[in-house]
Amino acid sequence: MKHKYLKLLVILLGQLLTIMDIFIINVSIPSIQRDLHASNGEMQFMIAAYLIGFASLLITGGRLGDLYGRKKIYMIGLIAFMISSIACGFSVGAGQLVISRFVQGISAAMMAPQVLSMIHILFSDHQERTKAMGWYGITIGIGTVLGQFLGGYFSSLTIMEEPWRLIFLMNIPICLAAAFFTLKILDESKLSVKQSFDIMGVLILSAGLFCTTYALTMYEHEGVHFKNVSLMIVSVGILFTFIKNQKKRIQNKRAYLIDFELFSYKNFNLGIIAVSFFFIMLDSYFYILSLFFQNGLKMIPLAAGEIIVFQGLGFILASVISVKPILKYGKKALITGLLFIIVVLILQLFLFRVEMSFPVFCLLLFLHGLGIGAVIPSLANIALSGMPEKLIGNASGVYNTFQQVAAIVGIVAVGSVFYYFLGTKPALQQYHNAFSVTLLINIFCLIFVMICIFKIPDHVLPEMRHKK
Repeated sequence: MKHKYLKLLVILLGQLLTIMDIFIINVSIPSIQRDLHASNGEMQFMIAAYLIGFASLLITGGRLGDLYGRKKIYMIGLIAFMISSIACGFSVGAGQLVISRFVQGISAAMMAPQVLSMIHILFSDHQERTKAMGWYGITIGIGTVLGQFLGGYFSSLTIMEEPWRLIFLMNIPICLAAAFFTLKILDESKLSVKQSFDIMGVLILSAGLFCTTYALTMYEHEGVHFKNVSLMIVSVGILFTFIKNQKKRIQNKRAYLIDFELFSYKNFNLGIIAVSFFFIMLDSYFYILSLFFQNGLKMIPLAAGEIIVFQGLGFILASVISVKPILKYGKKALITGLLFIIVVLILQLFLFRVEMSFPVFCLLLFLHGLGIGAVIPSLANIALSGMPEKLIGNASGVYNTFQQVAAIVGIVAVGSVFYYFLGTKPALQQYHNAFSVTLLINIFCLIFVMICIFKIPDHVLPEMRHKK
């Protein structure tokens, strides 16, 4: 048993790197821009490049793990992540850093699907898997908090010139340790029947997802632009072509990238719908909360960051304590967690309109984190529950892709609503109104998630109150 959890620790190091490097650059933007003499547009690309590379190759990463070995692809992802981190750390110009961040995102896309796949193969028992997914949730929380903290910490050091480079170079020892223990203790797993790899499918799907994520990410910064609208139209055409191509290849018994048998599992369909609406809510909430705190309430960035750290602490705590309720009460515990988040959002709807002390802000964000941490680990568990080993990598890639694209959609769509209600010359009242409208949208998303959870078959998250 201890050996099994040691393997879990090694697997989760890859997840920690993936999450941490999404957030670690945000606090360092002013320092990087000054030292590399980068334009605002180049800085936008620097942030977006990682997410675009990550979202575009997740399904490919999952399929590669199925065909060639999940341990092998995880290892390749770790080494590539380390090399691209070194390239980021020693970048001499903005262009090099953008390209290195893009490669870093691709490397993360090789690792992330293997993490979920290996957890579900390693922990076949429902109780053990629920506990393992709790640790998966803890890792997400630690990565989020650690990324923001270390980004600010390293950027403020005075022991060297351009200390922001350490935010990338610190990945080297983590990658080396993870790679060493991966070789030593992880077991290989892959499809028993040898199949060829669909390279054309990778090119088509990656092009479609690249266009989608690029257009959505740039829309956040540029607004409605002919280039972005055109890319979205092109991406829809490419993805439609990809689906037709895959169905034809499956019919002709040729190599394929996505096995559409995935979508015959009711819990998988409900799981990806639930995670999509959940991350539309979650990422749009953080994006708008930062704007509301700093631009509306005129908080200094350090104070706003400290409050959000309390949300991460709540997330981590809930990931630890939510395992027993989930095992005991099944999906009822999950629905309770969603209701708890809704109640916290309603409290924020009213309390953020009055003058509050710093500790009350921290408490409300801590409570929000408790609700989030109680829900996120189980969403992945639901989607992948009962999935045969031959589909697990494919399912992990699709699940992660929906999650990432939904996060970008949330920022763009809900963010646009926020700016619409803000108006051209916003005062504090307009910020309150815009924030309230977006909170209502977030609550609607959570209600939709609850409906999905309610429809999930009972055996996916069984109640175990009467079992010893």
